[in-house]
Parts: sequence; structure tokens; C-alpha cells
Amino acid sequence: MSTDLFPPVAPEVLAEAVESLTARLRKKLDAAIEGCAAGAVRADGGDVTVRFGEDALVTLRPGPTGTVTTAEQALCTCLLAPRCLHRAAVLGAAPLADAAPLPDPQPDPQAQSPADPAVAPTAEQDAASDAAPADVPHVLTAAQLDAAAALWQAAAEALAAGVTAAGAVVQAELLRAAHTARLARLPRAEAATLRVVRGLRAARERSGSHRLADLTGAFRELLHTAGLLASGTAGPALTGTARRAYQPGGSLRVYGLCREPVLSATGYGGVVTHLLAADGSRHSVSDVRPGGPARARGAGSASVALGGAVLDHAGLARGGFLIAGATVSADGRLGAGSGVRATPLRGIPWTAEPAAALFARPAAEAVAGQLADRDTDPDGADAALLGCEVTVVGAAGEDLLVREVRPDAPLLRLRAAHPHPELPHTANLRRIAAHPGLVLRVLGRPDLDRAATLRPLAVGPVAGAEYTLRLPEEWLGRADLGYDLLQGSHFPPRTAAAPEPAPAAVAVDAPDPLTDSPLWRVRRLLEAGVAGGRRAVAEAARTTEPITSYGPLRRAGFTAAAELATALAAEADRRPRDAFGRLTNPSPDAYAWAWLAASTHLAAAERSLVAASWS
Repeated sequence: MSTDLFPPVAPEVLAEAVESLTARLRKKLDAAIEGCAAGAVRADGGDVTVRFGEDALVTLRPGPTGTVTTAEQALCTCLLAPRCLHRAAVLGAAPLADAAPLPDPQPDPQAQSPADPAVAPTAEQDAASDAAPADVPHVLTAAQLDAAAALWQAAAEALAAGVTAAGAVVQAELLRAAHTARLARLPRAEAATLRVVRGLRAARERSGSHRLADLTGAFRELLHTAGLLASGTAGPALTGTARRAYQPGGSLRVYGLCREPVLSATGYGGVVTHLLAADGSRHSVSDVRPGGPARARGAGSASVALGGAVLDHAGLARGGFLIAGATVSADGRLGAGSGVRATPLRGIPWTAEPAAALFARPAAEAVAGQLADRDTDPDGADAALLGCEVTVVGAAGEDLLVREVRPDAPLLRLRAAHPHPELPHTANLRRIAAHPGLVLRVLGRPDLDRAATLRPLAVGPVAGAEYTLRLPEEWLGRADLGYDLLQGSHFPPRTAAAPEPAPAAVAVDAPDPLTDSPLWRVRRLLEAGVAGGRRAVAEAARTTEPITSYGPLRRAGFTAAAELATALAAEADRRPRDAFGRLTNPSPDAYAWAWLAASTHLAAAERSLVAASWS
């Protein structure tokens, strides 16, 4: 079902519309939603109308932001409105909007100090963790505890239902709980819930962007966050912050590293330019707005909105800024406040400090450090950039296989950061794969969910190497794979002195400790639960003897994984009933905890295997 014509709808508006329906109308809601897209008509003013027969016409009138944010912006002409099936169906067919940031709570005048630094919010909601250490004791309010408990209950019900039964009504319960979490100022839990709902929608619509593994991870994050918050033992990192606070950063000298296209599942596109300060701290400047792939392509050469600077993102990626009055967020984003002034600087090559330090550390050590950070904060920020020098081995499907230039280095898999056909990532990797033995520098982000996999953002030549890239001087020794298109003239000619390429068969048959391990049995059980609900897990347990099914896990040393999977299957099949056939304990809590335990252990075991694959 295409939702291109519909404006985004605030989650709480949809939740309220579904809640107002009678039980009889709720049973018809999913079928009504499926037929909305065919009858949608968009007017010149932005209003969208959907007709149901002769007597019912639903009109969505988005506000100035292009989003339906209030119940009054969704109207129906039928006699049952606003508690009608037509209105709820049209709202359910529209894409979910990101929640607008809540206003700051009124400060306590007695506690406020004139020396407190000002902070500049952004419109984009950020569910990243607070800058406060995660182990600092944090007391939640009664409203936060109640909101977390309601969110856990809704998430457990959705997990027990699975994709097949988690229709609009189940999703609305999640959205209502998410709105309650938002009002209680639990933005991380709210953001996790919206990811689950969007994943459920994509799965039920059989969208091309749907991946069952992603939805399984979203459920794990939501249950982990809600469960710890409801227990009252969560630290500040699990509450999150609803708006990105920018703190004064003084004077900064930053240099460009590369540009990265940004594409989101909600229709946003843009660019992030990664920067490095003289002291090695990492920063970024982003330009992300609605627009999709076309917006991502064009943003790469758009002007940088920072302190009246005259550089564009292409120039900044190979240049730099001297910033006065800088404002910096906890994750290194540079703010564009009215007091910020930026002066362009000459860029530095990757061989000069501070950029050279990115390539001095073995990739295995850098990945091990990032995996250790994820162990302490499983749902934290994305992996950080790392650099390494590699030798091209050959192609493996759409991926590029390379080997790090160090003794006993394993094979690494370079996978396109954005495989969208309108971006040149995949085409550039194909051109590089056609030159086995080529030596080059790679700057990218490790994929911490896959064995020895790096998502490259930029490549450059290796100083002093004969068989390496030959880039134009104005590129300053690197090519942004998401924007610059490598040509034949950028590669050296094949000569007798060129390194002999490694056989392709050796690369393709390289061992993968993640896929070769029997942990796939646990992963399949967990994903079956997400797709088919509790019943699917119970049926899997009935068709296979647990000892036979999980024997390979025990023989491989994954005893805890086998025990947790067996316990999950047993709990899924435990449905005690009284003499009249009624469930004596219909709560899904025990099943959700068993699923979360198995999923959390699996994620930790897979991280250990990923770390080993880089060594």
C-alpha cells in the first residue's frame, strides 16, 4: 500500500482515533486501511480526501509543518464522526510522524543560576542517551514508572501477537503507550516504540525495506528499555533526552574527513560531513530534510549553514573551519546558533595529523573498543568511523573483499553504506573490485552486527605505494564513495610490478564465525516469535525435540544459549487453563521476559564472534 499521498500523522492522533472505536469497528479496521490508498486525492492546498461511498468523505488538513498534529485536522462527514471507522482508517493509512519535542519544564527560580550556559535545541528529536554516566543512580518519577509499565505491557502484547496479528489495534496500543512515555519525558522509550510500530507496518505491508532481523532488534531494544525503566533500576542513559542540547565549545579548529549521504525510512534525505578537531575529537555538520534520495544527492554540494560560512559540504569535506563561539552537542554535532562564526581553513590530507591517527590503530583494536562500548550501552549511538590500509582481493557478489595490510590480517568485507541505485556506493565498489591487488586507504563505519564487515564512506591512495589510486589533486587524496564517481583514470594501469591478486575462491570461501556458528537456531526461534507470535514459537517447540534441536549449541559450547532457547520454547507452550477452558494466566509477561533473555544473550554472543572475526 502506497502512502505517498498522505501527510504524516502524529502518533497520539492515530491512537486516540482507534481507541474511540467500538469493538465491532476495531475488527474491521485493518481491512478498511488497505482500501484507503486507492481512493486518496490530494488537493492543491495540501489537503487529502478519501471517499467511502456516497455519505462519508474523510479530509486530512495538515498544519503549517505538513503534519496532522491535532484531532481537528482529521474530519469525516458521516454521522458517527469523529468516532467512525472511516476517519480511523485514513489516519491509520498515513505514515507516522516523528513526535515534536516537548517544551522544557518550567525551571525552578531558586535553582537557576545566571552562569548556567544556554542550550540551543534542534527540531529533530534525538533519542540518544544523556551525557551523564549510565551508572549514576537515577530516581524515576511515579509518572515515569507508570508510563514504563504501560509500555512494557503493550510491547509484551505485541510480541506475543507477532506480525501476523499485530494489526492497527495492537499498533495503536503501542502508540498510546509511546505518547504516555513522551509526556513522562522518556524519549528513548518513545523512539524505540515508534521504530517497532514502523517495523510492524513495513512487515505487514511487505515493504521492500522490511528486514525481520531489524524488527527483532527493535523489539529487543524496546523490551530492554521498558523493562529496566519499569523496574526502577534504570540509569539516565535509558531515559534519554528529547532534544539535543548544545553546550558552548569555545573556539574550534576542525578539518573535513568525508561526506556521508543520509537516507531514512521515513522519507528524509541529506548529508553529514564528518570533521576532526585538532585534539582528535570528532564532530559533524548535517543537513537532513524531507526529500529522499534526490535530496541526499543534492545536499552533498549544498551550502553549509554554519556561522555565515561560504563553503559547501563538498568543500568542507576537503577543507576546514575555524569556529568562534562554537556550540557542540554530546554526540559532536556542531550547532548553528546566532553567535557562531566560522572562517574557512585549508584542508589536510589523511596522511597529516590529526587525520593520520585514524589509520594508525589496527582495525581489530578499534572494533573491540566499540563493541565494549555497546556491551555497556546496547542501544547506544552508531559505530564510530575507523580507518585502515587494505589490499583488494576481489568481489563477492555486491561486496568487496579486502585484506588489511598487516601480518596475519583476516579478510574484510566492504559493503555499500547505502546500496540505493541513485547513489554511487555500489558502482564505486564494483570498479575497485576490478583491480585486485590495489592498495588503498579506507575510511568507514564497522557493521557491528556482521562478521568483519566495514561500510566504507571514502577511499584514498596509500602514500609510497605503486599500485594505488591516482586521484585528482583537488580531491585532496580521497574520494567520497557516496558522491564522487571513480573513473578509469583514477586507477593505475596493470603492470608487471603490480601485486598478484589472490584467488577469488579463497576470498569467497573465507570462514565466517557468525554464520558458521549454530547460533542461527536461536536467531531463527526469536525471529519466528516476532513474525508469528507466541504460537509460532510454541509450534516450533512441539515439532522438534529440544535436545535434538539445541544439541549442536551445547556441543559448540553455547550451553547458555541452548538453555535460554529451551526455556523460551517451554514458556511459549505453557498456556494453563481451568476446567472451563479459560486461560488461568493470560499475561504475556513471562513469555516476554523469556524472549528478552534469549535475545539479549544472543546479541552478546554474536558481538563476541564479530570481535573475533576482526582479529
